[in-house]
Amino acid sequence: MFATSLGDDGAELRPLEPWQADEFLAHMDRAREFVDQHVRLGQVVFDLESARAMLVRYAQSQAADGGRIYGIWLHDTLVGGVMFRLFDAAEGTCEVGCWLEPGATGRGLVTRAVRVLIGWAVEQRGIHRVEWVASSANVASIRTAERLGMRREGVLRESSLHHGVRQDNEIWSLLAPEWSGQQRNAL
Repeated sequence: MFATSLGDDGAELRPLEPWQADEFLAHMDRAREFVDQHVRLGQVVFDLESARAMLVRYAQSQAADGGRIYGIWLHDTLVGGVMFRLFDAAEGTCEVGCWLEPGATGRGLVTRAVRVLIGWAVEQRGIHRVEWVASSANVASIRTAERLGMRREGVLRESSLHHGVRQDNEIWSLLAPEWSGQQRNAL
């Protein structure tokens, strides 16, 4: 019912809601091994109950004006998603995140979808600071942050444990005036 076109290739950004848990799980089953290289999502969503629980958690968070989750559909197939992992309108900050299944990579889907999220957050909600956190080993995620005009602020050395290995996480950010300047330059 509610969809935002991401271009001429049939890609759409839509809310990802609890009633879509079956579709979300099927997508995660296709994406799990690929996503799990850098993101815990593959470990968190492993059956219908866990898929529904995650979507319910984000629905409740959105109802409280917090984090939100959206799916990326390509030709009516859920192939990935983006989220406001954290969203704090009072503080003017948020953190965006993403994932894709392997067959959907290399098309710019995440970059296009996150641009929609950032535009809404900055232009409609008055968010001042958008953050992006990625494992230093996740080159695709870091390149996306660069394409979005974000700046690397630093590295949290060995800040998280993933598959028993300590990983460095990079913090990238974009401030509202930088976003506004990008949009003026794009016209």
